[in-house]
Formats: sequence, C-alpha cells, structure tokens
Amino acid sequence: MSALVPLIVMLPLLGAALTLIFGRSPRLQVVVTAGTLAAVSIIAAVLLAAVDAADQPFAVSVGGWPVPFGIILYVDRFAALMVLVSSVVLLAVLLFSIGQGAADGAEDTPISIFNPTYLILAAGIFDAFIAGDLFNLYVGFEILLVASYVLITLGSTESRIRTGAVYIVVSLVSSILFLAAIAMIYGAVGTVNMAQIAERVAQLPQETQLVLHLLLVVAFGIKAAVFPVSFWLPDSYPTAPAPVTAVFAGLLTKVGVYALIRTETQLFASSDINTLLMIIALATMVVGVLGAVAQAELKRILSFTLVSHVGYMIFGLAIATEQAIGATVYYIVHHIVVQTTLFLAVGLIERKAGSTSILRVSGLMKAAPLLAVLYFVPAINLGGLPPFSGFIGKVALFEAAAQVGTPLMIVLIFGGILTSLLTLYTLMRAWNLAFWREGEEAAGERDARLEYLGQAPAADEHQKTRRIPGIMTFATGAMVAVTLSLTVFAGPLYALCDRIGSGLLLPVTLEQIDEEAG
Repeated sequence: MSALVPLIVMLPLLGAALTLIFGRSPRLQVVVTAGTLAAVSIIAAVLLAAVDAADQPFAVSVGGWPVPFGIILYVDRFAALMVLVSSVVLLAVLLFSIGQGAADGAEDTPISIFNPTYLILAAGIFDAFIAGDLFNLYVGFEILLVASYVLITLGSTESRIRTGAVYIVVSLVSSILFLAAIAMIYGAVGTVNMAQIAERVAQLPQETQLVLHLLLVVAFGIKAAVFPVSFWLPDSYPTAPAPVTAVFAGLLTKVGVYALIRTETQLFASSDINTLLMIIALATMVVGVLGAVAQAELKRILSFTLVSHVGYMIFGLAIATEQAIGATVYYIVHHIVVQTTLFLAVGLIERKAGSTSILRVSGLMKAAPLLAVLYFVPAINLGGLPPFSGFIGKVALFEAAAQVGTPLMIVLIFGGILTSLLTLYTLMRAWNLAFWREGEEAAGERDARLEYLGQAPAADEHQKTRRIPGIMTFATGAMVAVTLSLTVFAGPLYALCDRIGSGLLLPVTLEQIDEEAG
C-alpha cells in the first residue's frame, strides 16, 4: 500500500508534462488532466480506508535513503482526507473551467496554459499535505505558489496583473520567513524531519522554542490569511477567473491552516501560545465578517467571509483538545467544499447577469431559478443554519470551547456566534437583492439603507452577459450535492475526524516512521 503514496505527487507532475506535450490538442489535455485528478482521488480514498483500518500511517523514504536523511512522504488519516477532498474539488472545478473555456475560448482560461499549470498547482498542494519534513513542505508550498502566480494573472488584464503583483510579493515574504525558520530550526536541532524535530525541540530553551515557533506561525499565518496578515486576500482573489478564484478560496488558505495544525500539534506541543492564537482567532473572525458586511461585490463578500471562517479553524486549534482538533478538521473539510461551491455559483451569476455587484444584479429568481438554488444552499450552509454541516462544525467547536470554560473561551464562543449571524445576514442580503428584487426596482432609486455600499470597491462594474454551458451548471450542482453529503454522512465523517484529532495529539516517533518507511 505504501507504493501508492508517491503517486499522489508523481501523477500530477507526469500529467502536467503530458499536457505540455499535447499543447496543440485541447481535448487530450482535458482528458489527461481529468484522468489524473480522478486517479489521485481513487488513490487517496484507498489510502484513507487503509490507514483508518490499520490505525497506522504509511511512510515512504524517497530514493531509498535511510530515515531521516531522505525525503519522507507521510500519509496519516489527516493527510489522506485532505488529499481526497482536494482532488475531488480540483476535479469539479476543472469541469467548470472546461465549460467556461468551451464557451469563451481562451479569453479567461487558455487551455494550453491552464491545464499544465493546474496540475502543477495540484502537485504542490498534494506534496504539502504528505510532506514528512519541513523542507519538503516548503517545496510543496513553492510549487503551488509558482503555479498560482500564473493562474491568478491569466488573461493579463491590468487589474489581474496589479493584484497578482501584490499576491506575489506577499507570498514571497511568507516564503522567505518560512525558509528562515527552517534554517534556524536546522541550526538549533540539526534536522528538518518533523518527527525528529518533535523529539529534539523540547530540549531547547523556552525562549529559543518560542522564537522558532512564532516564526513558523507568522509564515503559515500569512498563507492562511489570519488577522492581521490577511489584508492581501480580498484584493487578490476576486480579479482572477472564476475557476481560479474557486480553487484558491477553497484550497490555498487551507494548506496554510494544515501546516499550522501540524506545527502546533506535533512540533511545538511544549511551547504554548494558545492564548495568542485565541486572540488571533477572535480578531480574524470579527474583522473578516465586518469587512464582508461592508462589501457590495459578491466575490469580495466571499473573500472576506473566507478570512473570517479561517478564524474558526484557528479557534479550534487554540482549544487544543482532541474534540476541538477533530471539530476543526471537520470544519476544514466543510469549508473547502462550501466556499468553493459558492465561488462557482457566483461565477454563474456573473455570466448570467453580467455583474457580481449586488447593487446591479436583480430579478434572477425568475430568470434563473436553478441558479438561485445553487447559491442559496451553500450560502445558508456557510451561515451555519441547522441541520447543515456548517452548523454541525460550529456547534462542535463551541462545545469543545465550553468544556474548557475559561472566560476567553466564552468570549470566543460569542464571537463565533456573532460571526455566524453576520455571515448569514451578508449572504442572505446578497441573495435577496440579486434574486428576489425585481429589475424595475433595481433600476429605480437606490435603497437608502444600502447607500453605505455605494463606495464599496467594484460596486458599479458591469460586463456583457454570457451563456452558461450545461457542464458549468453540472459542476456547480455536483459540488452542491457534495456539500449536502457532508450533512447526510456527518456521523461517519465526524467519527473519522475525531480519530484524526486523537491521532494528531499523539507524538509521532522517528522509530515509527523508520519502521513504516522500511
């Protein structure tokens, strides 16, 4: 079974090479890309089932080097689940992009560039999830970031180049901090293998541990878009093509959250910064959702809600109990799927109405009733209405916090409830204006209650309307079905996440990895 582990990264890289070879055959490129992602999904599902049944991770030492000198690929329940969810999301967004490319040609997603870059992005994401050492994690980050630089500037419009430049600069700063942290950790403990670091870092002075710890938290916090280093995200994501925005929103910040969870639970268990993480979580939730309330453009609204809901994940991580970590993993899965689905739905709204401004779009309930459903279901899910997965994840986090019961935990619970209510208000306000409001009403005098939105960025942009190919609707509908499955199968999924939470708080020894890799 361990032989399957390297294929998670190798297949997307080989697929990217093939798509470059087939650069003059768009159909072959699409077949290779879809086949590669489908194969990774199957491999991830098999590995997840095998790891869960065996109750032990799989580890592979690349090139046959002895542990810990070689590159270690490490798959436990958490890594396998993240690869599975990511590959499914990447496949659904690919279907969406196929429809967009077929309808628009190479205007937004030029196939000859998009497909190989998309697979390289997937390889970077997967490599980050299964990295067993910090340097390989850094390599995974760099692979996905290089691919994201290309994807975020597709079309080469002025706004995309401008926001892409900001995204690149921020990503480079984060990468430099991460690389500096790796160098300092290697200088302090003589290794970059995560299991070996966990064994040796506790022997360092507390001040040294804290410096190394905070440096990694800042580097990963920028990638995860936590407050106060989340300023770059709302301006960077909305300008990219719809499929790119959906993937970025669903997956890229979660790679940063994943790295934070690995760091906090397995490397620096003896260096407690949970109080600081709680304050960061509260600020991320509240500031993010207040930013969303002040927006009039749907992509910017979703970008700010993305920031705010990363706060829930940091909240669960800061609680640092088995129940809280399990609830955080469940919430990550929920948010990847739901946030991606909402961005795909907004992509459909943009094509149908020619705009994503809630001050301009109106009358879509009559014009596109199916689109109304495709937006409404994930919107109320993200807002946390029962019985959906958003409600289940938030209640689980609040229960874990209530069991700890400190005053700061109680404040965080109320902050989480406020964030959920404001998220629901913001998304339902957008739904009411875009779908229920009649066109004549929108053309008339602007509602005085919405005057404060008049100065919101991109509030008055308008584009030509475009037809919606069936495959784009199908891909979005399939993602809505996946969001509903998180509720229907919440029992077994949450039980799996509980086992993940328990496993993450257990130390992983070098001997265990050596035994598995051998």
